[in-house]
Amino acid sequence: MAARAADFARLARYGLFGGAAFPSYLGRTDAALRALHEQGVEVHLRVLEPADYEDYCEAFGLDPGAAAARVAYAADPELAGEPFVYAGERLAELLPVLVDDHRARVRISVSCAVLLTAVGEGPRGRSLMEAVMRHVTGVYLALAGGAGEGCHLLTLNCHGPEDGEELATAAELCIDGGRLFAGGRDAEAFCVTLAAGTAARGTGALLLHRDPAAPDGPQVCGWALADGRLRPMSVREVLDALAEAANRGLPLPPGSAAVPAFALPPFPAPGGSGRGHSDAAEDGGGPMA
Repeated sequence: MAARAADFARLARYGLFGGAAFPSYLGRTDAALRALHEQGVEVHLRVLEPADYEDYCEAFGLDPGAAAARVAYAADPELAGEPFVYAGERLAELLPVLVDDHRARVRISVSCAVLLTAVGEGPRGRSLMEAVMRHVTGVYLALAGGAGEGCHLLTLNCHGPEDGEELATAAELCIDGGRLFAGGRDAEAFCVTLAAGTAARGTGALLLHRDPAAPDGPQVCGWALADGRLRPMSVREVLDALAEAANRGLPLPPGSAAVPAFALPPFPAPGGSGRGHSDAAEDGGGPMA
């Protein structure tokens, strides 16, 4: 379905919606979804994104205005991850969640392509893929262990060494009573993006924004990604990374302070032994207003 007014207007040029206005389209869709759900039919939703849909139709020689094209696009087997299942929610409440899910799927698809290209094929590629995924799992669990109680925010930006393609993602990391709660599609996107940056030997920054409600207040620490390997950032480096994030529109809680990072597992060296990283973290933290 078209989830945003601008998308709806662009797709309406193909005659997909029978001349209906966006509010009317949403009302009809809401009623249709509820009727199907009440009949016990499991409905999977997918965002009908104009640029992606047009590219898909061009690649397969389909008429964008034909119902068959929409069906084929919705059923594309390369759609990342498990389906988004409608559970009877009001459409007004569901749309923001659906759009967020779609954005995470896009991040997963792009990062997966980078990851698969970086590891290559054959036995060597499979071995590298296994090592990368084990490493990313260990890093994610270490982030959860070091973050402490509360709902924290992880942000990751990295660039490939060759074409400089930027991969960016963000995910909540929630710990309650010492238990890590599943982060859904955003957590999946974070892990795949980190795997891509690791395998492609990219550069970038991983930041942990601690829960503002934590006893010590909102703190931020980080790790630099260099040549695909993570090392703790100094306080100054964290401040510089936050300034770049602010330029991209990422809000920062008032009174946040940069603090030294804790240790993360190193990427295993050939033969299975660990390889350490220099700890460039400085003592103390600086307020950021």
